This record gives sequence, C-alpha cells and structure tokens, in this order.
Amino acid sequence: MLTVLAFLVALGLLIAVHEYGHYRVAVACGVKVLRFSIGFGPALLRWHARRPRPGQDTEFVLGAFPLGGYVKMLDEREGPVAAFERDRAFNTQPLRARAAIVAAGPAANLVLAVLLYAAVNWLGVSEPQPVLGSPVAGSVAAQAGLQGGERVLAGGFDGDALQPVRSFDDLRWLLTRGALDGQDVRLQLARDGGVRGSEEVVLPLAQLDARDADTKLMRKVGILAPYSPPVLGEVMAGGAGEHAGLRKGDIVLRVGEQDAGDAQHLRDLIRAQVLDGRGLAATWEVERGGRRMYLRVTPDVVSDKGTPVGRISAYVGAPPAMTTVRYGPVEGLVLGAQRTWDVSALTLRMMGRMVTGQASVKNLSGPLTIADYAGKSASLGFTQYLLFLALISVSLGVLNLLPLPVLDGGHLMYYLWEAVTGRSISEAWMERLQRGGVAVLLVMMSIALFNDVARLFG
Repeated sequence: MLTVLAFLVALGLLIAVHEYGHYRVAVACGVKVLRFSIGFGPALLRWHARRPRPGQDTEFVLGAFPLGGYVKMLDEREGPVAAFERDRAFNTQPLRARAAIVAAGPAANLVLAVLLYAAVNWLGVSEPQPVLGSPVAGSVAAQAGLQGGERVLAGGFDGDALQPVRSFDDLRWLLTRGALDGQDVRLQLARDGGVRGSEEVVLPLAQLDARDADTKLMRKVGILAPYSPPVLGEVMAGGAGEHAGLRKGDIVLRVGEQDAGDAQHLRDLIRAQVLDGRGLAATWEVERGGRRMYLRVTPDVVSDKGTPVGRISAYVGAPPAMTTVRYGPVEGLVLGAQRTWDVSALTLRMMGRMVTGQASVKNLSGPLTIADYAGKSASLGFTQYLLFLALISVSLGVLNLLPLPVLDGGHLMYYLWEAVTGRSISEAWMERLQRGGVAVLLVMMSIALFNDVARLFG
C-alpha cells in the first residue's frame, strides 16, 4: 500500500509541476488556456477557478489514468478560433513566446529538483561516516592499496581540486560519477585515526568497462559499504550459525587462517567457505563477553544466481557510525543546483552512450522500478523520499528535452528550424516526424518495461 501511495504522490506532483510550468508561462504570454489536465481518460474531478485571470476560463481536470498530463491552449490548428481571440491563440504567438511556453515544463521539473535537493540540505540527513569497509578482492580499490578502515577526508576527479567528503553517500556519488564518466578519482585518506597524517590515493576508474550502472559495477570499483565491525546480530534458529554455537553479539576475529577485518570482509569469507558445492568447515575465533572462543563452523550452501555460496543464517555487522549532514540556506541552495546539474549531465551522457552502444539499454527504467523505489524510499524516511522525488524530477525534465518530435525537446527543435530558416516545418513533415517520434518512444517504453520485469521478477 505504501508503494502505491508513494508512487501516486510522486507521479501526481511531478506531472502537476511540469504542466504548471507550461500553464503559467502560457498565461504570462497572453495565451488562452482551455484545459489543465493531470492524467488522461475519464475525468474524476472538474473545476474552474473562482477568480479566473483576465481572458482565462481554464477548466482544471483530474483524469482517471495518472500517467501524464497536458495543457490545452487555444490554437487555430486544433479548431476554429474567433477573430477577436486570434491574438490569444498559441500558434499566432511570436517564436520566442512559443519556445518559452514549451521549455517551461522541463524547466519547472529541474527547478523543483533544485528545491528538493536544497530542502534535504537544509533539513539535514543522517548518513554513514565516510569510513571504508574492506574492498572487494581484486577490485580497483584493492589494487590501489585500500585495506578498509580508512577515513575519506576529501575527493575529486583526477586533475580537479579536492572537495570535502562529508559522508559515505558523498563518496558513493563521486565514485558512481567517476565510473560512469570514465574518470579517475583521487581520494585523500586518513589511516589509523589520522595518527599518521593523511595520504592521497588515485582510483583508476577510467579503465573500467562501465556499460551497466549496477551492483556489478560497484563491485569492480570495490567500495561497497562503510566500515562496520565484524559483530554478529540476530542468529536464526535452526541455521548453520546456531548449530555451530554462534550467538548474537559475538565479535568474529578470524575465520580459519584469515582475519575477519570488518563485516564486509567477514561476509565475503562466509560466502567463499564452500568447496565442491558443500559447506567447508573452518575454525572461527570469536570474542564473547571479553573471552576468546574457538568454534567449528560449517555454513549452509545456497545458490546466488547459479553460484553456490556459504550462509550461516545470521545478521553480520553492526550499524555503521553515522553523521548528520546539514548546510546553511545559501550553501544548501547552491549545492542543490550543483547536484541537479551533475545528475542532468550524467543522465544525458548515459543516454548518449546507450545510443552509441557504449552503455547497455539495461540502464533504462520504467514505471515498475520507479514505483518500487518510491515505496522503498518512503519507508526509509521523509528526506530519502525527497531525494527520490528530486532524482525522478531531473529525469523527467531531461527526458522531455530530448529532441524527439512527441516531446517538448522535439518542438524546440522545430522552433530552432524556424529560427534558422525563417519558415515553420510543413504539416506533411510534421506528421512524419510525429509518427517516427511515437515509434522511438514506444521502443524505449517497451525496453524500460522489460527491464523492470527482469529486475523485479528475474
């Protein structure tokens, strides 16, 4: 129920903001707006403003199918227009006014994203401290000499000035951008609590084949989670952990001949405790109540996407150390605009790479994935839901600016042609381009829906 509600609220808000951008600029340009609709199909609600603007009598509609919306304006191409109202028709407006009205929808979504990111910066959010867990064996981070336990003080792309890293989420965003953009990332680290000062490490992320923005990519980078001590949480009844005598609160020091290190490394050791499809017995050294104990542990074997891995049926790791990240009014707004710009640029680059085959179309997501993430973000709290809304608002704004004839960006391309040549596109060409745009959009939607089903049920 939460997923459905969060999805509908997100969809309604983002569509309303997008269409309000078109509506508000149309009214400001003196164009008569006939209808403002959120959703399609049969009208659930209809109303008119009690005090309409001069020359306006807009009908506001809430449709039964909330997968879009539209603003219908007076237009000679769609029906007869009285002579006395011709100057209020959309098609009779100067080029700059028509372009402004069309661009206002995507612009409204991008402005909303800036405000949402800024709101999160102002409210503050509790995030894990930027202390590294053990890197994945053989990953870029491991090859660069990271061992786990280092605190990241600052980071940036190689060649740029380093910026403070205030949380693990800041670090993850930097690494994601570096991996997807093919840029090396430079980190300033403090080891052993800063006793030995700081040092710099370069992660050569440009060497990665970043076709898919998924968990496999982050495993290649090697930094998956913040540092968490190798402590056992709840031990499930009847599982391998209980049979071996493990208890909640046990601190695991060694598994066989290897140090446990931290929770991430311990999980990797447990998963690897398999030989020929069977659980491999190993002696665990644990600390319980200040005393050291040695237990013989044989994990159960389960299949993870066809690969046999070990499992002890116990929660591994304690919550990481947290920090509250909060910014002042001006800094929060500036950083909100910066995040919106970064996400927009990354989205455009990923779309371009998908067109050229440098990135997989598996990165496209549709309504099922969006609904799933809406529910998950809402369950994590208000600020996480705001971050989700900001991300989807950026995506909606960027998507609508693509030069596809059925989208706002396609209409802006028409106006660019008109500005350059001095004449508008003919009706025949308009119809051909519209059909082509619909076909491309249907293909994109089909791929996104297929990816959704594969992610959620595959």
